[in-house]
Amino acid sequence: MNDRNRSHRYWVGFNIVRGIGPTRLRALLDYFGDIEQAWHAPAAELRRAGLDRRSLENLLETRAKHDLDRELERIAAIGAHVLTWESRGYPRLLREIADPPPVLYVKGTMTEEDAWAIAVVGTRRALPYGREVTRRLTTVLARSGITIVSGLARGIDAEAHWAALKAGGRTIAVLGCGIDRMYPPEHEKLGEQIIAHGAIVSDYPLGTKPEGSNFPPRNRIISGLSLGVLVTNAGVRSGALITTGFAAEQGRDVFAVPGSILSAGCAGTNRLIQDGAKAVLCPEDVLEELNLMMVAEQSEARQVLPADETEAALLGHLSAEPTHVDEIRQQVELPIAQVTSTLAMMELKGLVRQVGSMKYVVAREPGVKYVVE
Repeated sequence: MNDRNRSHRYWVGFNIVRGIGPTRLRALLDYFGDIEQAWHAPAAELRRAGLDRRSLENLLETRAKHDLDRELERIAAIGAHVLTWESRGYPRLLREIADPPPVLYVKGTMTEEDAWAIAVVGTRRALPYGREVTRRLTTVLARSGITIVSGLARGIDAEAHWAALKAGGRTIAVLGCGIDRMYPPEHEKLGEQIIAHGAIVSDYPLGTKPEGSNFPPRNRIISGLSLGVLVTNAGVRSGALITTGFAAEQGRDVFAVPGSILSAGCAGTNRLIQDGAKAVLCPEDVLEELNLMMVAEQSEARQVLPADETEAALLGHLSAEPTHVDEIRQQVELPIAQVTSTLAMMELKGLVRQVGSMKYVVAREPGVKYVVE
């Protein structure tokens, strides 16, 4: 067993334990410094680390009952894999939220380009108007290189996933149950298509049933994976509005499609607009607000023109703080023409952004080291 799988077994183990969520797990990691040591720690030491009685009992019971190697085998057997806080492939946007899920179970693939994502959500009791609006907006967003995130639910969610797939785009579905279950069951074919052209994800352990209480918490992942949340059709009691609440807490933009004031099925979206959500009349309203008009071009350039030593050198001297091109040139000791032309290409690829008069910032998350292999 390689080191990564050895580590994954303990992440999966803690994820099974009731009462140990992101906050308690982070406290254990801070105390023990290593997830394997935390898993095998004696009860007295776990109490000193701050674990309450019930959580401690649950942990001891899980350690006694579960074969973690067998758990990893079960995950692999259904064609899934695990991402943890330690994984390089853990979604960047989700990592930025408060208390991101320590473990994600994934079927399919998640790519770096999925950071260009919009959540499209709405009511399960979708109106014909809402379905048509969802198809039209999602189709253009997907064709523009935007990954569509939703919850695989009946109604608007399913329309959004199907529209993204038919447009040749990527889509991610977040489940409110274990990833070994497809819910609702009639969306099995849709789920297979999503796995082939995106990913199905869940933070719930294998075997978790699709209970009603699971769905509101999973909505924080839908919004957490996205730059913004678009609600196309929802009443005032729609669960989609829970997603917009998480979006607001996470600093994500909220968009809503206006509907008839005579329709109860549109009351939720109209209320969102009253409360400050941006009204969406066309896809460009979303793309322009989030500065995503050039995503397709950036994605193509990133694939066709891989990073070289010059790009790596420039990225090594850039941060979230604006740096003037003259200062960059002095640091890398390269001709100014080479520096400016490379920065222009890197901006097209979405690696850097110009934020003023010849000043640049890195466009990716802090802490990433760029290496040319």
